[in-house]
Amino acid sequence: MVSIGHASHASHVSRSVEPGIGVSARRRSAVGRSMAAAGVLLSADVHLVLYFDGFSDVKVIGPAFLANAVGGFVIGMLVLLWRHVLTLMAAAAFGVATLGAFYVSATVGLFGVHETFGGNQVVLAEVSEWVAIIGAVLAFTGERRKA
Repeated sequence: MVSIGHASHASHVSRSVEPGIGVSARRRSAVGRSMAAAGVLLSADVHLVLYFDGFSDVKVIGPAFLANAVGGFVIGMLVLLWRHVLTLMAAAAFGVATLGAFYVSATVGLFGVHETFGGNQVVLAEVSEWVAIIGAVLAFTGERRKA
């Protein structure tokens, strides 16, 4: 337990501080985890909407969108509820894999689907996946421990 306060104030604010992690690192961790979870959850939502808006009929891609939605929901919740480096790795991997599949689909095609770089859902998913990656990296920098 560490006391934080000013000499001119009679009262002190006590807060639990994790050993080896300062206030700015805790803030980076909290903001990064929030960003990573929001990015993953939004991407999962977009893929679920797209699944029900017609991709459910597309072989391979339809089930992949549904798996993306379910996996994204689980990963997003884990990032928020379980403070472990594995959840950050999962969020970053989710973002990279989903972006990678989209870029392959938009350039050369993927399982017979040739996506375009436009439309609200596409832009929303792409931005959310970048947010997930950046958030996971930011959280990791706040949580890493000095040896």
